[in-house]
Amino acid sequence: MLNPKTCTDMAQLRAQIDQIDKELVALLALRAKHIDRAIELKPGEGLPARIDARVNDVLDKVTSHSQTNGLDPALARALWSELIDWSIAREERVLGRNEKGCE
Repeated sequence: MLNPKTCTDMAQLRAQIDQIDKELVALLALRAKHIDRAIELKPGEGLPARIDARVNDVLDKVTSHSQTNGLDPALARALWSELIDWSIAREERVLGRNEKGCE
């Protein structure tokens, strides 16, 4: 990955952005697989889909990481809030089906 300051033209810069996007999608897909595993583990531990303390912890960590890495903390919190809401909704759909005995 090149430092953006070393990109000499828009084509090179866009290629770097495309590569970053590809890597971000792969990481988000891996995160979603971890959410799928949480769906499998939570019932056995008696945990609900949404745990407010965990949500706050994740958002606080993301805010801290964003500040350390020079990303606008408000943007990071907004992105992760959306990601967390999506993840919890996914868990609730699946866990709700499992609680009713449906597959």
